[in-house]
Amino acid sequence: MDKDKQIDQHPNPKQTHAGPSHPDDFYQQVLSSFEKEAYTEETIKDNQQAWQHFEEPDRQVAQAPLINDFPDYFFAGFWIRLFAFVIDLSVIHSITAITIGSVYRLSGLSIGTHPFGLYQLVSLAIYLAYFVLLTKYNHGQTVGKMIFGIRVISFREAQLSWQTVLIRELCGRYVLQFYWLFYVGYLPTIFSKNKQHAADYFADTSVVTINLIKAFNKHADVHQEV
Repeated sequence: MDKDKQIDQHPNPKQTHAGPSHPDDFYQQVLSSFEKEAYTEETIKDNQQAWQHFEEPDRQVAQAPLINDFPDYFFAGFWIRLFAFVIDLSVIHSITAITIGSVYRLSGLSIGTHPFGLYQLVSLAIYLAYFVLLTKYNHGQTVGKMIFGIRVISFREAQLSWQTVLIRELCGRYVLQFYWLFYVGYLPTIFSKNKQHAADYFADTSVVTINLIKAFNKHADVHQEV
C-alpha cells in the first residue's frame, strides 16, 4: 500500500517534458501569443470570425471582416513549402507521363530537347494548369499543400480571385520556375516577415499553417462558450 502511495506521488516521466501536455494548452499558447502582441479582445474575436473561412473554406461566414493580419509564426516556412512543392512535382510528372508521355511512347515519337517543342509546351501547360486550377478550386491547396496542412491565402480577399491566382500561379510561377536565374525569387520566403516569395509579393498572398488557425479558432470558441 505504501509503495502505491509512493508511486502516485511521483510525476509521470512522460508529463515532465517541455511543451503543452493537452490540446487545450496548445490553444492557450496560441491565444496568449496574440495577447502578448497587444491584440485587443475585440480584434481577437474579429479574427476568429474571419479565419473560420480558412479553416473550413466551404463554410460561408456572413459579412466576415477581412482581417488577415496573421502573426509571423502562422506563415508556413521555406522547408515545408519546399517539401509540398516536391510532392506536387511528383504528381505533375505522373500526370504528364500518363497523358502526353503515353502519346509519344505509343507513337514512337522523340521528345526532343528544344524548349519550345510540342512535348515541352504541353508539359508546361500541365504544370501551370495544375497549380492554377487546384489553387483556385481547392481553396488554395495543391496535393502537396493538403498533405502538409498549409494553404495559400490573400491579404486582401476572403476568396482567392482569378486575378490573384493567375498572378501568383500562372505569371509568377512561370517566371520563377522556367527561368533558372529567377530561382532566387523563392529565397525571400526564408527571411521575409510574412514568408512571401517574389510571386507572393506581386499577388499579395502568402501560405499559412491550417492547424494554427484551427488552434486559435478552437480556443476562441471554448472561451466564448465559457
